[in-house]
Amino acid sequence: MLFTVHSTHAELPHSVNMALKNSGVSPSQISVFVQPLAAQPVLLDPPSVAHQADIALNPASSMKIVTSYAALRMLGPDFRWKTEVYADGKIINGVLYGNLYFKGYGDPSFSQADLWQLLHQLRQQGLKEIKGDVMIDQSYFASQSPDTGSFDGEPLRAYNATPNAFIVNGKTSSFRFDGAGADVTVQVQPQLTEMNVINQLKVSTTECTAWRNDVHYDVSQEGQTSTVIFSGSFPANCDEKYLELLALTENDYHLFLFRKLWAEAGGIFDGKLQLNVLPDDAAKLAQHESKPLAQILPEINKWSNNLMAKQLLLTIAAEAHSQPATEVNAVIAIKNWLASVGLQFNELSIENGSGLSRTERISTAHLGALLVHAYYSPVMSELMASLPILGVDGTMQKRKNSVAHAQGHLKTGSINGVYSVAGYMLAKSGQHYVVVFMVNDTKAPLTRAAQDALLEWVYLH
Repeated sequence: MLFTVHSTHAELPHSVNMALKNSGVSPSQISVFVQPLAAQPVLLDPPSVAHQADIALNPASSMKIVTSYAALRMLGPDFRWKTEVYADGKIINGVLYGNLYFKGYGDPSFSQADLWQLLHQLRQQGLKEIKGDVMIDQSYFASQSPDTGSFDGEPLRAYNATPNAFIVNGKTSSFRFDGAGADVTVQVQPQLTEMNVINQLKVSTTECTAWRNDVHYDVSQEGQTSTVIFSGSFPANCDEKYLELLALTENDYHLFLFRKLWAEAGGIFDGKLQLNVLPDDAAKLAQHESKPLAQILPEINKWSNNLMAKQLLLTIAAEAHSQPATEVNAVIAIKNWLASVGLQFNELSIENGSGLSRTERISTAHLGALLVHAYYSPVMSELMASLPILGVDGTMQKRKNSVAHAQGHLKTGSINGVYSVAGYMLAKSGQHYVVVFMVNDTKAPLTRAAQDALLEWVYLH
């Protein structure tokens, strides 16, 4: 496919310039690329806007578009992850005299319900008691990504979780807050006996939009008990809100959840959980397969799930190279694939594929080129459907007042000093456009009005 980034820098629309002026951010601090999409990929029109489009910038979570499209093309939209269960000893009269192994292959969507199904498969086979330990084989991944817990000073927030080949529920405890009654209620899922929640929250009259600023938490773990203390206030006009935390160490989380579900299934277990590589002579007992990649991508992109994106990047490495998978091998695989389809992005820098990074870089012109290439590809519908719809769902849900309501499939990106949006707009004329907007500046969040003005300009003009 022919795609040329033109060197001309078309002027920004007047409405965008005015919004930037009101924000106090100079046009020299932003990069914009707008490309009309022709009927045929070889008949591309020049960009409508290419303002500083060749500058390499941090895209934040808009980088998930690169990871998602590469995965769709390299793995295929019907790619499925598997999770296997093995035994390394004999099963006699329903008793396993040995260890139970879980072999993970990086399923980013593996949940408590999936684990429940696997355990019930074992019970249906007659297994009732495990005399050994539960072993987790995570050797499919060898992530070299640094712990991002210090990224924003909140290491226990779910988005800071590090990838692993075997993860249940993203390792998170989900806390539900409700201020509708006389007191604030707090509920947690999954409900584990080892989790102690102390609720010191007071009902407030503040606006619900700022609820997160007034809810404080403290997590401590002693032995096999984790105590989570919530303090501060929660608005009475908030029906319900959720906060996902890494309130237990990964091994304890999986151990406690396994013990709970196995006991509920009528099983007996009194062992420990360990990390170990599956022995060659272990016998396979059960297997779970995930939904296809095309159905999982909306879970990644609609609400910008960082851990799932990291898992996806490592899966690309595992499938393209010999295991164990690393981020370095994933980047090599993606760049080789890009080059093979005529997309040479010399400035492209990928750390973990999620955008939760200070080092990831791409230009708006090249992210736009990728979106153009995807538009004419066999997986266009899968990629587009995974992106938030303007004013309707995901991270674009709250932008309901736009004249372009529901006319864009757009991925947002936001970390301190970075604000971006990238995706597809359907103009009033019926023509599709690729739109990419990025700003790297301390005042980046103030450019939202300029971003909205660009989307509306594309829709109207």
